[in-house]
Amino acid sequence: MAVEFVGIDPDTDRDHCPTVWADPEAQEVVLQDWKPDEATWAACEASSPADGPVPETEAIIRIPARMIPMIRKACDAVERAHVR
Repeated sequence: MAVEFVGIDPDTDRDHCPTVWADPEAQEVVLQDWKPDEATWAACEASSPADGPVPETEAIIRIPARMIPMIRKACDAVERAHVR
């Protein structure tokens, strides 16, 4: 897997570092971010159309709005790789 670093939260303290990568080969955007509190997790599970709780192989994360430009950039990189 060859991920491409796209960006890190501009407000990071380098200990808590929401980060965005693109994996054009797998055509995926990879995100590191904060876990929600238990109440938010429960609300997300309760409002999901999926059957059952979030599987162990998946996660719910919180993404600050200031990171949207980085996520767009990662989406563009993955999409460009698919168009080739």
